[in-house]
Amino acid sequence: MELKSQAKNPVPSGPVVGAFRGYDGQPLRFARWDATQGPRRGTVCLFHGRSEFIEKYFETVADLRRRGFAVATFDWRGQGASYRSLDNFRKGHINDFSEYERDVLRFMKDVVLPDCPPPYIALAHSMGGNVMMRMASMQGSWFERMVLAAPMIAISEEELRHRRRLVRLYAELSVLAGLSTSYIYGGSDAIVGTERFEGNPLTSDRERWSRNKAIIEVAPQLGLGSPTNGWLRAALRSCAKISNPDYIRRINLPILMFAAGEDTVVSTRAIEELGVRLKMGSHILIAGSRHEILQEQDRFRQKFWAAFDAYLGVASAAA
Repeated sequence: MELKSQAKNPVPSGPVVGAFRGYDGQPLRFARWDATQGPRRGTVCLFHGRSEFIEKYFETVADLRRRGFAVATFDWRGQGASYRSLDNFRKGHINDFSEYERDVLRFMKDVVLPDCPPPYIALAHSMGGNVMMRMASMQGSWFERMVLAAPMIAISEEELRHRRRLVRLYAELSVLAGLSTSYIYGGSDAIVGTERFEGNPLTSDRERWSRNKAIIEVAPQLGLGSPTNGWLRAALRSCAKISNPDYIRRINLPILMFAAGEDTVVSTRAIEELGVRLKMGSHILIAGSRHEILQEQDRFRQKFWAAFDAYLGVASAAA
């Protein structure tokens, strides 16, 4: 469960690392840090995207701690150093996104509430943003606000090759046919983030790309391959749930969403459309950024952090 440190990606000082039990008792890796300077502003709970892991966010953890926030995060089930349900550890599998929700509840009750100072802010990327949107209507939510970077409101039209209805049908039928734990069509064990930098959909920052790739080279057990058919069906169903107008009307939590202008992983249009429908929400387009805004070039990250600071009332000097 230890964190992997490298010269170009050192573990932020003073971590508390361990495992908590997910909703079904399986071990999920967590890490938390105190803020490094005052005034103390509470705790940011950091929720990753699909295929990601804690080590990838060391830079973000440091950015948050300098702003006076404690940070708590964990590896989703099925990825990172958390429990994986299939014999083939490269397969990214889940049956239903409600499993992620139930794990978040355990994380909050067992890790965050006992040892991390309030108020609690959710910062989530991509798939993590989808899970947070599912939890945004929860009565008695612990989160005061949510900040979602390129949330997976819908999978991008390009990613689905403009055949959204056929993909939904394929996902449903493949699971009914008993192929839930098989890779999606064209999927493989190839670890996400180890392909060539040129043409990658995640970031235009070569140095951060190389840093993240080096983590997987040192600790390949953290990596993840393609999704399974079951994960795809669960993701599409969850996207439909959080995009439903009746569901959106039940959300009363302040939410700030960021859309990446050059995103080919999730739908920028879906983020923008949802942003104008939220009662207490808004969205910001970061033109030119690819999907992983927090792993992007400084010129894109600076725009994110400036808006983040303004939204949470953090002095600009914190950056």
